[in-house]
Order: sequence, then structure tokens, then C-alpha cells
Amino acid sequence: MPRFKLILEYDGSGLVGWQRQANGLSVQEILEIAAERFCGRKLIVHGAGRTDAGVHALAQAAHIDLPKEWPTDVIRNALNQHVKPHAVSIITVEPVADHFDARRSARGRAYRYRILNRRAPAAVERGRVWHVGVPLDADAMQEGAKLLLGKHDFTSFRDSECQANSPVKTLDMLAVTRQGDEVQIEARARSFLHHQVRNMVGTLKLVGAGKWRVHRVGEALEARDRRAGGPTAPPEGLYLVEVIYPE
Repeated sequence: MPRFKLILEYDGSGLVGWQRQANGLSVQEILEIAAERFCGRKLIVHGAGRTDAGVHALAQAAHIDLPKEWPTDVIRNALNQHVKPHAVSIITVEPVADHFDARRSARGRAYRYRILNRRAPAAVERGRVWHVGVPLDADAMQEGAKLLLGKHDFTSFRDSECQANSPVKTLDMLAVTRQGDEVQIEARARSFLHHQVRNMVGTLKLVGAGKWRVHRVGEALEARDRRAGGPTAPPEGLYLVEVIYPE
């Protein structure tokens, strides 16, 4: 069966996340239903990573084995037709080798977190940003972010239900910038712990709001205790923006 790599975007609002679950509709299920309608048989879509309920993606990667060859534009157009009316869009389809695996072949993942930082709540962007009404000092948040870079035990930023074998991860990038009323946090690593990005964002928000001094971020990291970290930022501000593969 020929294997194809998919790059897709989706609005995670109202979905239970990427992975199929019994308690609601997932992105994976939407894609698998679309693939079955296209091919006339049940197929499995394998994602590069799980996104939580309410989290969005601008470039999620996945792979699927189809029963025969089709032109890639035919596959893309057919899947996009069958995912309707859900806010899921297959951007590109390309043939890949049989050994390609969307999750195991990935060498990195990049996320963006968006905070709308103004008194007025979001209207057009509601459900796609975290609205924080108190002023945030993005420069202080950036100083706190620097303390998390590199290889560390991230237990303090790990969800209690995380199933990773080790809490040790290498954070390659964590950058905080302000663009008008929006504060953006960019994170990049080979892989992340469950809720790691959202927990780091919740911690940096405390620094930006003046509730924490910058050095406390380092102290929270060293504590290796989830209770030492900040709160978990809500899912609606988080986007998977890239899955990185070897050239």
C-alpha cells in the first residue's frame, strides 16, 4: 500500500484533540471517516503528535497508507471534500517511503502560544487566543524563558497524567515577543511533555504580570515538583506550527 504524508491545519475548538477518544470527536476520527468515504474501506491516519482538546494546528503532520496510487492533488481535494463541515484542511499531500513514520521520523516540533493582552476581550479571535487583561511585561517574560532553555528535568512543567518515560527534555527555543496587543511565545524541541508548553506559558504569565520575579522560574524548574510551577495556560491559545523532519 502506498504511503502518503499529509500536512494539515485545524481549529481544535469543540474537538477532543488529535487522538480518537470515546468521549467526543477528534481530528484523527474526522480524517479517518474522510479517508473511508474516499477509499471505501477503513484506514488509520497516524499523526506526528497528539494535540489536546481545544488546541489548534497550522501544520500538523500525519501519514496514511492508501489501497492504491492516486495523484496527490486528487487525494488532497477528496479528503478536503469529505472532512466538511469540520474546520480541518489538508494543505499538502506527498508520497513517502514505506519506512516514513509521521511521529517516529520527526526531529522536532514547534509551537506558538498567543496571548491577547488588552483590557477588551477578543471577538473575532475568541477561542483562538488567551485573553489576559492585565498588562504583561514581555521583556521580563523573555528573561524568565531563558532560564528554561537547554536540557533539564521538566517535572515542574509536566502534567500529572503525562505518560513519557522520562521528564528530561531539551528545549531548543523559548522566545517571547510582543506585537501590538499580542504576546507570542514560540517553543521548539524534539518533543514535549504533556502540557509542558502550556505550563511554561502559565508560569511566564505570572512573571509578565509582576506576580513572580524572574529568578523564581529557575527555582520552579530546580524544584522538580509540579506544585512549584505556574498554572496551566488554557488550550485555545496554543498552535502546533511545524513538525520538523530530516531533509
